[in-house]
Formats: sequence, structure tokens, C-alpha cells
Amino acid sequence: AQQQGTPLSDHEYRQFFRPLRAAHRASTACLIRALYGCQNPLVRRLDEYENHGVIPEGPICSELPGIPFFPDFCAFSFYRCTRKRYFIKV
Repeated sequence: AQQQGTPLSDHEYRQFFRPLRAAHRASTACLIRALYGCQNPLVRRLDEYENHGVIPEGPICSELPGIPFFPDFCAFSFYRCTRKRYFIKV
């Protein structure tokens, strides 16, 4: 079992995104996030699942070139959505 609040492993990410693999499904999840925000129960469940049951608080470190961190997980998720880079992880 993984520690709560840690990101999914590469294998777990493949499993997590399998239902969303088609871009239109991922963009639908992003639309829900944009319309209802990160506090929406469905969005929170997805975010919790992606992080072993706990949505990380505070700054989120990133390996993205030029973007060393995001202020919180919500900002990171919005970044993925706005850039249509649905399947990147921190």
C-alpha cells in the first residue's frame, strides 16, 4: 500500500487514466473542474484517487521545465487542463 497523499506510480497512473485515455473523456473531466471547481465532490474524488486518498496541501513540486512548483494540487490540475496535457504528473 502506498502512503496517503503520495502521487500514483507510473503503473497506477496508467490504470487511473485508462478510462480517460481518450482526450474527449479527459477534457470532459476538465470541463467539470472548470465549471464546478476543485471542491466539487466528483473532482475531489478524482483528485483523492490520484493521490492515494489525500489531496496534497501546499506547494506541489514539479519537474516541468520552467515551472518548479504549483501553489496547490488544484492549480496543477488546472494547468494540465488549460494546456491539454491531461496525463502529466508531478
